[in-house]
Amino acid sequence: MSHRKSGSSRIGNALLNVAAFGGTVCIILVVLAFFFHITLIMFKTGSMSPTIPAGSLAVVKKIPASEVHVGDVVTIDRASALPVTHRVTSVSRSEGGAARITMRGDANPTDDPLPYEVQTVRIVLWSVPELAYAVNAANNPLVLGGLTVVMAVVVTWAFWPRDEPRRRRSESERQEAAT
Repeated sequence: MSHRKSGSSRIGNALLNVAAFGGTVCIILVVLAFFFHITLIMFKTGSMSPTIPAGSLAVVKKIPASEVHVGDVVTIDRASALPVTHRVTSVSRSEGGAARITMRGDANPTDDPLPYEVQTVRIVLWSVPELAYAVNAANNPLVLGGLTVVMAVVVTWAFWPRDEPRRRRSESERQEAAT
């Protein structure tokens, strides 16, 4: 006897699969961040346009400054200001793995005012335009709260006890009546 899944059952399974996929992606990102020093950055300005426009989300990896080359797009953390992400225009290596790096945004006519003395940088591996807007929207407490409620409802619905015991009893009663 074949049982066809109801439409709501299929929707519930699809939503659980989406939630499981999202959880898997989160776990993978945490592992990458921890073991491989890979993180995400968001571009708020257009200084790297058109290569990386404002609103892009980029995947970056922490590397020693000794591995930086002219033409790389890197993020440098600054003590008293926000990090800066620009293209490397010159590199001079120092002892101990440090480097003096000059950078310029692709949309800027001149190099940044001063070179950066650094031990490590974060190199941009790839970026996705417009994705930072979605990430920022997801940081809204109302969106996070709404997603939490929706996921709680889906998980509760998916694991809520069904009428299975009643169906089994009916089948066994039918079999007894047939004998």
